[in-house]
Amino acid sequence: MRGDTLIHIAICDDEKHMSDYMRTNVSNFFRKKNTEIHLRTFASGEELLNYDGQIDILFLDIQMKGMDGMETARRLRENKFRGILIFITVLKEMVFQSFEVQAYDYLVKPFDEKQFEKTMERCLSSIQNASEDSLFVQKGYEGCIIRKGEIVFCEIIDRKIYLNLASGEVVDYYEKIENLETKLDEHFFRCHRSYLINLKHLRGYKNGTAYMDNGGEIPVSRLRSKKFSDVVLKYMKNI
Repeated sequence: MRGDTLIHIAICDDEKHMSDYMRTNVSNFFRKKNTEIHLRTFASGEELLNYDGQIDILFLDIQMKGMDGMETARRLRENKFRGILIFITVLKEMVFQSFEVQAYDYLVKPFDEKQFEKTMERCLSSIQNASEDSLFVQKGYEGCIIRKGEIVFCEIIDRKIYLNLASGEVVDYYEKIENLETKLDEHFFRCHRSYLINLKHLRGYKNGTAYMDNGGEIPVSRLRSKKFSDVVLKYMKNI
C-alpha cells in the first residue's frame, strides 16, 4: 500500500467507553505516523456485518452481547473479508480460537501501551509492505486490496477490468489494461489484447489456448504465441 493511501479502520465493541478509548489510541498512533485514516465504530457484530464499505484493519471485541466477536469474524471471513483482524479480549484463553479466523493479533484488556504500540507498528508495516505483492483496486469511493497471487487472469470487456480470483470471486472495476499491466509483476503475461494471465496459475498450453487451474481457457494470440512460449520456458526454469 502506498504511503498516500487512506487506511480504513473499524472498531467493533459494545462498550462505548472501550470503543472511545480505542478510537483515541488508534487516532493518536496514526497521527504520529503522519498517516491518514478513516475510522468507523460499530456497537455490535450484526451492525458490522451490515456494513459493506472497505475495512483494512478491524479491532473486534470477542465478548459482546448478541453475536460474539468470534462468530462475527467467522462470518466476515466467509464473506471474503481480507483485512487485518485484531481481537480485543479480557480472556487470554479465547485467543487459541482466533487461529481459525486468521487473526493477526490480539490485545488483552486492560491494554499495555507498549504492547499496543508494538502491535500497531507491525500492523502498519504489513500494510505498507502489501503494495509489493498486492494490488489496490479503486471502485468509485471504495477500494480493496487484492493479493496478486490470488489473481488467475485478468480480462477487459468494454473498458472494464475483470479480475478472476482463485477463490472464484470476480472483481470488476474501470481501468485500462495497459495501466494494470504496469502494476503487475513478472509472473503476469499479456497473452492477448484482452487478457493478462498469472503464470503461477497456468496448467497447460495447446493450440493457442492457455489452460488455467481454475478451469479458465484463455486465448493466446498468434502475434504473442512465440513470446509466450519463451516466457513460459523461462518461468519454468526459475521455479
